[in-house]
Amino acid sequence: MAKANSTTNKVNFTAGRVASFKCEEGKKESFLWDDDCKGLAIRAFASGKKTYVFQAWINGKTRRGVIGPVDAFDIDQARAAAREFQTKAKEYISPAKVKREKAAKELAEEQEELRGTIKLKQVWLEYIEANKGRWGEKHYKDHIKAIQEPNQPWARGKGRLTKAGCLYPLISLKLKDLSAKKIEAWLKKENATRAGVAAQTYRLLFACLNWCTEQEKYTGLLDITKLKTKDVKSTVVKLKSRTDTLQKEQLPAFFKYVRQIQNPVISAYVQTLLLTGARRNELTSLKWTELDFQWSSMTIRDKATSKGAEAGSRVIPLTPYLASLLINLPRRNEWVFSTPTGSSGKLTDPRKSLEPALLAAGIEGLTLHGLRRSFSNLSEWVEIPTGVVAQIMGHKPSATAEKHYKQRPLDLLRKWHTTLEAWILEQADIAIPELKGPMLKIVEVE
Repeated sequence: MAKANSTTNKVNFTAGRVASFKCEEGKKESFLWDDDCKGLAIRAFASGKKTYVFQAWINGKTRRGVIGPVDAFDIDQARAAAREFQTKAKEYISPAKVKREKAAKELAEEQEELRGTIKLKQVWLEYIEANKGRWGEKHYKDHIKAIQEPNQPWARGKGRLTKAGCLYPLISLKLKDLSAKKIEAWLKKENATRAGVAAQTYRLLFACLNWCTEQEKYTGLLDITKLKTKDVKSTVVKLKSRTDTLQKEQLPAFFKYVRQIQNPVISAYVQTLLLTGARRNELTSLKWTELDFQWSSMTIRDKATSKGAEAGSRVIPLTPYLASLLINLPRRNEWVFSTPTGSSGKLTDPRKSLEPALLAAGIEGLTLHGLRRSFSNLSEWVEIPTGVVAQIMGHKPSATAEKHYKQRPLDLLRKWHTTLEAWILEQADIAIPELKGPMLKIVEVE
């Protein structure tokens, strides 16, 4: 940077001189130097912009730093800032470095002040709002439920009160008070009554905190490495993969008691889970417009198969027995599996009605996801190709051929899917309905 001429154009700054000084005609910029404070100048641009600057000779080079717009500083303030630069210049510290150090100090003070006021709940809610658009419904509800307040009226039951969400004990903490010891103590307490939920919530929590560190306004507020210590990680219960599944010999009892569930929607829903291998949330979101009784097909909305991806859909066969179940369900609204009481109008949690049926059948521990697993396992009894099973269930293709070349038509899926349904019903000693066009009739199995 060229050294500006400080021997000319030097005056004692006054309000009038500062206000009247302009860039010379035909030049990009002009300088007016203060006679009272060495190194202080007004830099006027051809655009009309004017700023206070400080300039000094440091280590054989001209160094300049911007103090600020002329309108933002009076003369005394500008001189005070220039004298601060002068002091540092004598120590061979450039004005730019002084500004960086000052800005860093101010940022640290602002962050510390923010750490002292902002609470985990605020960050959690901002995190949900920023990311809910790319989450599935269940993942979104998991975040809301995690901070649920206790002793609130339960939405689906008169006289019942809510239980505190798993993360509720921590959400009132300020970020500055969040420590590894407190997270460890929270995990130990939650592990005593709901270890699985605590493990899941722990992962949700750190996903939120990692997001927080990436936000400009929260930069430097958290050190994840100090929160995620070995003691904390060792407190998270390592859950075993579920292996619950229906055995062939359990099918008669399963169908007997599930078909006796008084709520026909829940009864049909549970049977549909088993006979399609669909995910539970895929079925609760099934609409009447996605069922085609004429051509015996159903369209299921898939979950997103990768981070940030949008959910798609798959068309699978509407098998005869399944069609006979669904065609007789009440059409209260757009949802196939509807409820007259829920705010969304669709089925949310059928486990309360299912568990007594499973208990009566002697099949304890079977989960709703276990029915999806059962579809896959039972398909091996009739030797259905694994690719067919994966396409019906909505599994992401794993091999190159499956990804790019194998997309089986509906009639081929129907051949295998109907075979599996017939075999399951035969094991359960249930009459198999035959679907011809839109007409349904019962055919007895010999």
